[in-house]
Amino acid sequence: MSYSVGQVAGFAGVTVRTLHHYDEIGLLTPSERTYAGHRRYSDADLDRLQQIMFYRELGFPLDEVAALLDDPDTDPQEHLRRQHALLTDRIEKLRKMAAAVEHAMEAHKMGINLTPEERFEVFGEKDPEQYAEEAEQRWGGTEAYAESQRRAARYTKDDWKRIKAEVDAWEERYVALMTAGEPPTGERAMDLAEEHRQHISRWYFEVPYEMHRCFAEMYISDERFKAYYDSMHPGLAEHLRDAIVANAARHGG
Repeated sequence: MSYSVGQVAGFAGVTVRTLHHYDEIGLLTPSERTYAGHRRYSDADLDRLQQIMFYRELGFPLDEVAALLDDPDTDPQEHLRRQHALLTDRIEKLRKMAAAVEHAMEAHKMGINLTPEERFEVFGEKDPEQYAEEAEQRWGGTEAYAESQRRAARYTKDDWKRIKAEVDAWEERYVALMTAGEPPTGERAMDLAEEHRQHISRWYFEVPYEMHRCFAEMYISDERFKAYYDSMHPGLAEHLRDAIVANAARHGG
């Protein structure tokens, strides 16, 4: 059984011109020609074309494909083993690429830019973008702000849920501490202040103790921050400020 160049082009999904080129460079020379000089391809030729197309799909240049196929020390079984290894490697790379694309899509879709439904699911009544424009105006030129933006872009909805869970657990423990009458300079209060600093450092940007002290002053000087913390427990903003200052001092900050 032999096939014309047009039939082979149809089988393989290549152009007749491509098959002519492969013949001209000696990569795929048809086994037969008609009396009129027309190319006729055998089953063995089709097998070789399949091998060529495989290596081409993986990005091998034509000269390397020819060297691989014409290697006298390589039998058909070796070609299959090599192709299996190459395919396995390609699949793994594509899987990682797909995962990276999915992650980027999810980060873009969910990160800070959550849908309204997701926003309420994750944050409830607390809007994480409420002060985003002001934050960009105040700190947009800083490395800390840039780092915060870079990290936030990678976070998934589940990441934001973990962040909120940490905040909620911290707030609950701090309220319990104040209810129990613990002073801001006590070990428990300073430990929670340190957790506060580490939370920001872990999820947003590195917060040295000096910067944490600046945040503490903002928590009582900015009425919105003060209202936020005091809504958990009366006087919490000032208590936290003092705990942060005490914690920084015990760490030499």
